[in-house]
Amino acid sequence: MSYVHHVEQFYGLPAFNFPSYADAADLPPADAVAWRLHREPYDAEESAEACWKRFTESVDLAKVRAIIFGQPWYDGDGGLTDEPLIELSDRLTGLEALFLGDLEDEQAMISTICHCDVAPILQAYPGLRELAVRGGEGLDFPVSGHDQLRVLRVESGGLPPVAAEHIAAARLPSLERLELWLGDENYGGGATIEQLAPLLTGEGKPALRHLGLQNSFIQDELAAAVASAPVVPQLTSLSLSMGTLSDEGAAALLQGQPLTHLQDLDLSFHFMSDEMMLRLWTALEPAGVRVDLTMKHEREADEWDEDGRYIAASE
Repeated sequence: MSYVHHVEQFYGLPAFNFPSYADAADLPPADAVAWRLHREPYDAEESAEACWKRFTESVDLAKVRAIIFGQPWYDGDGGLTDEPLIELSDRLTGLEALFLGDLEDEQAMISTICHCDVAPILQAYPGLRELAVRGGEGLDFPVSGHDQLRVLRVESGGLPPVAAEHIAAARLPSLERLELWLGDENYGGGATIEQLAPLLTGEGKPALRHLGLQNSFIQDELAAAVASAPVVPQLTSLSLSMGTLSDEGAAALLQGQPLTHLQDLDLSFHFMSDEMMLRLWTALEPAGVRVDLTMKHEREADEWDEDGRYIAASE
């Protein structure tokens, strides 16, 4: 199962692929869709620059609320520079949501989708409310804070530890949902509990209600840290999915602080035993917590890997 697909909706709006050589009169209202700028290689009759120019001339930019950048703006060979987007910040005055790197597996492996420092984009758009990033190579988030950002999602096969550390430390007073796919250190990941420590305390993120620390080889350690993390009581949902969670991590969750205030606990894609799954279900479901224990996996140990556990998305 692939976790990497084109988004069909973004920021509560249907994704609309900006067509080739479209008549402006045939386009939807600028504020009614999330505009996807994407071209398949065999359809790329115009350059990214030409498409961007035509988009800016055909659409009422002041009313655009959400933009999705796909290929060739982001691909396995490099990414879009942020200058064209930043240069139009005085016209894209209603922009509230950005998705950077909307590519599927057959277009580019998630580990090869390149990015850069997103600080200039956040500084240019102080009204941005949602930022989604797919990929991680070259990504960084060196911002001290952003007042309006409500949703931050990073889908990565290897989130650079420095980027994870900067996100954890950033002051984001309006942030309600944070989802980080930490990934594999062989593909640029490897963030540690220590680097995520400010996030686990809730420091600088008083509005946070959903936390996802996912797709990691240290899922048991994350579960143990979450079990006593000060941020947990303020959450309504928690995800430790897509990683190597085993009975060890699940036991730490059960032995830690109460989780019965949560509405949702997503532990899908895991390596827990049936017995531990039953313990979790028995402890939390009667309290009204929706516990997702789907996608149980078995260890696949061999002579090169004695542990045999793996994460959902790395390459």
